[in-house]
Amino acid sequence: MSRQRVARLATADASGQPHLVPVCFAYVQGRFYMAVDEKPKRSLRLKRLRNIQENPKVALLFDQYDEDWSRLAWLMVQGRATLLLGGDEHSHALAALRSRYPQYWAMALEERPVVRIEPERVLFWQARP
Repeated sequence: MSRQRVARLATADASGQPHLVPVCFAYVQGRFYMAVDEKPKRSLRLKRLRNIQENPKVALLFDQYDEDWSRLAWLMVQGRATLLLGGDEHSHALAALRSRYPQYWAMALEERPVVRIEPERVLFWQARP
């Protein structure tokens, strides 16, 4: 999982409508963190953030694809998400994210939310040769 550069974050709104986006992440002391970065966005009122406020149940998917299907695998983390808007944990999460993604050093992330995911269940599948 730590070798993975991106994951897919699945959220759902209050009515259960799913939403899936690729995300950069850091894994620190049993929790996952994602920043709302400065890549072009229409608004900071992102669907994933609105969904988390309405329904904190989320999933992260890490997958490995290969043309040799005997090497296929995925890992899904189901958990509860929280939006961090400041404080020590927010700062530590940004430091961890910047250590994984040098692009974040050029971005002003301190005033932007960070998503924290507390894992509750982990599912794994791997092809068998």
